[in-house]
Amino acid sequence: MFRRRLLVALGLAAAFTGLAADKRIVLIAGRPSHPPGMHEFRAGCLLFQQALSAVPGVTVQVFSNGWPTKVEGDRKVDDSAQLENADAVLIYADGGGGHPALQADRLKFMDKLEAKGVGLGFAHYGVEVPKGEPGEAMHRWAGGYYEHLFSVNPMWKPDYTSFPEHPVTRGVKPFATHDEWYFNMRWVPDEKAKARLKPLLVARPSDDVRKGPYVYPQGPYKHIIAESGRQETMMWVFERENGGRSFGFTGGHTHANWGDANQRRILLNALLWIAKADVPANGVADTIADTALRMNLDPKK
Repeated sequence: MFRRRLLVALGLAAAFTGLAADKRIVLIAGRPSHPPGMHEFRAGCLLFQQALSAVPGVTVQVFSNGWPTKVEGDRKVDDSAQLENADAVLIYADGGGGHPALQADRLKFMDKLEAKGVGLGFAHYGVEVPKGEPGEAMHRWAGGYYEHLFSVNPMWKPDYTSFPEHPVTRGVKPFATHDEWYFNMRWVPDEKAKARLKPLLVARPSDDVRKGPYVYPQGPYKHIIAESGRQETMMWVFERENGGRSFGFTGGHTHANWGDANQRRILLNALLWIAKADVPANGVADTIADTALRMNLDPKK
């Protein structure tokens, strides 16, 4: 009886000191692509890891060059087991048909993570998948995705002036960065699911932005021009039916923009939120200096 009471007391003590609430966040950084300073997935993820290093009870692990792998004999094979005990997973990588979560049997594996309530985040090109089964999967995982020839990817400077009350927006002040901010996502069609989706970064593109050119294809698209004056969503959070949490962030093309403390803070807050870790009252406060932005860049010609 005494031993049982002691174990209960130790468990309660661990809970109150935060030991029982440790969270593991995994960041999947995609392979190098694009010219220097763009799609710097590895450098960006290592920056996030550094920024969250002082948050109590949180550990952040970065896997570079895409999905975790291990060596068996003379070849590399998937090592999805590295994600099994994660509280949250971010995919910041090239998407489309080459999306890391769509290769081999990973879609089924991601569904298992989703069913377990693991937090799921997708940044920049990582929000794009082909329509059809991959798009339906993204609806389950994040509530929306970038659909080729429906969504658009212009280079522009949205002015984020106000934010809804949410843990992810804590401490975030108005900001604007010139980047490839995607918009006109393909949202989950189910109204009950759509009600669990909350836009966080919202701005109104000018008519010139709507008319293009877009990065690819250059456009313009009639259905984008037809929505002149409408506000668009560039970041959202999604509370899944099973209690899991997700977010989509469409910026992040230009690495230097992580030097903006508010763009950085809303992404860091989101990582804590999807892991169900406490988001500080004033958001994540980091000590990232400008010099850190020039570290860990991919060697590119």
